Amino acid sequence: MVHILDVMEKALEGKPISENDYQLKLFAAKANEKVREHGIKFDRNEVIPSDNSLADDIYRAAVELLVEVGAYCTDTSRILSYSEEEIRGALRNAPQEIWLGEGKERKRLAPRKIEDKSPPWCFLGAGGGACSSDRSFTTLVEGYAEIPEINAITTPALTRVGGMRIRPASPLELLGAMRNAVYAREACNRVGRPGLPLMNSLSTAESDIALAAALHPRYGMRASDGFLICCMDPMKVDFNRLNKVTVVLSMGAPIGMCFGPLMGGYSGGPESTAVSNVAHHLMGVLTYQSSWLLPFPLHLRYVSSSSREMLWIISVTGQAISRNTDLISLNLNYTSAGPTTPMCLFETSASVTAAVVSGLSIESVGVASNKEEDRTTPVEPRISAEVAHAVAGMKRSDANGMVNELLSKYESKLANPPLGKTLFECWDPERRRPSPEYQKVIRKFKKDMAKIGVDLRPEL
Repeated sequence: MVHILDVMEKALEGKPISENDYQLKLFAAKANEKVREHGIKFDRNEVIPSDNSLADDIYRAAVELLVEVGAYCTDTSRILSYSEEEIRGALRNAPQEIWLGEGKERKRLAPRKIEDKSPPWCFLGAGGGACSSDRSFTTLVEGYAEIPEINAITTPALTRVGGMRIRPASPLELLGAMRNAVYAREACNRVGRPGLPLMNSLSTAESDIALAAALHPRYGMRASDGFLICCMDPMKVDFNRLNKVTVVLSMGAPIGMCFGPLMGGYSGGPESTAVSNVAHHLMGVLTYQSSWLLPFPLHLRYVSSSSREMLWIISVTGQAISRNTDLISLNLNYTSAGPTTPMCLFETSASVTAAVVSGLSIESVGVASNKEEDRTTPVEPRISAEVAHAVAGMKRSDANGMVNELLSKYESKLANPPLGKTLFECWDPERRRPSPEYQKVIRKFKKDMAKIGVDLRPEL
């Protein structure tokens, strides 16, 4: 079994190579080579495929990719090589379940299978989206904590402390991370759900020192929260991230590795991006000692996950992982459009459906590509969770027809999406509900979903 000391030994003594050569000459070339060798093809009309052999081919290609290119440490400019036996050992030792949360909110997170009837784990919130103030932060987290289907919260990231913009690895980042923990727990307390896990831990803490500073028990973080640590694309790690891994392992807490291969970037087209996405899962249980994985593949042009190609990548990734491993994987989706727009709700519904019917749970949702401060509300994750529960158990062929219907409603707008409104323009923080304008959009959206066979709750 690979341990953190083994990871460090590989990072210090692995084969030297420049970062550029690793990314372009090794990783990108090999990813495309594996697609050709296994005959993997993207079908635009079958965004949620029912071909099990396709999923298995993608999985085999991913294993071969990791064995042949390894991971890469940017601090030492060396390759972390892994054998097929080490991959198999890591998969054998990966946890079959994780228990997160406290008290009545303590729940079991487990792997799912294709067309699984069990409800997916719903990790809901901003997906690390930026918010400009303490008021925005607590308003959002209160709204998330009141979602009936929620299992865990993904907090927004504060961008300012004391009116000053946060700078990485500065006292401002440390203070912001501490506030992130305190405010999130307090918001859950306010709505009577103090035990909800903060599964993305501290979205404000980008540096290792900020994470470590904010983990003091006085700020409210617990070993039963999820601790999310991101991987750089493609399959890269640095000492900052390995420091975070070491700190969280010392707490005995589960680690989640998040990763976002860019379709159109080093990962190439949809086929090689799917292979890369699966390979990152395997790299995560080895390099990050991950108990759970969080893929968020993105389209380089749209910076979202709702295009036809991205839905296919999400689906085949879920199928490859759920058919060939018992890993716990949650897909994080991003929309192009913003709050109060029907497009945003259709986008998140399509991405969530592609994930859930293919054997994944969900984190949802990064709204309007998470590019702007306060461009998100509690509505979008609530809708995502309702859809996720409604489609659990749906056949892949039925889901494919449904998702194609949804694509017809927004696909032509992806290049120029409507940004909608900001948080306090369409959400009442005192009554904790959407504005009348947004309520009208939601009612119409739910009627449209009912027409394609997805019945959601009548209440807002």
